[in-house]
Amino acid sequence: MTKVDSKGRIVLPQEVRDRLGITPGTEVDVREKDGKAVVELEDSPDKILAQMEQLVEEAASNREETIPISEGADPVAHKHRDAVQRGAEQYDE
Repeated sequence: MTKVDSKGRIVLPQEVRDRLGITPGTEVDVREKDGKAVVELEDSPDKILAQMEQLVEEAASNREETIPISEGADPVAHKHRDAVQRGAEQYDE
């Protein structure tokens, strides 16, 4: 049985970490649902990048002309896409 320490921390059992691929630095979402604590892995950088590109394309489609993120989109969108891409590449290593 796992105990909560004085700072509110818990240690996930090694078997659980191994099965879920949780390593030091893995980001997780902790929330309450139906009176229970739920711990879920955050989305992978590749999934976040795909979601971001979809959102940018949807936002662009609300304008008169659609500009894909790869072709002259807002420089801020490019900056964010590039940062997520770098994170995805580091995640894969």
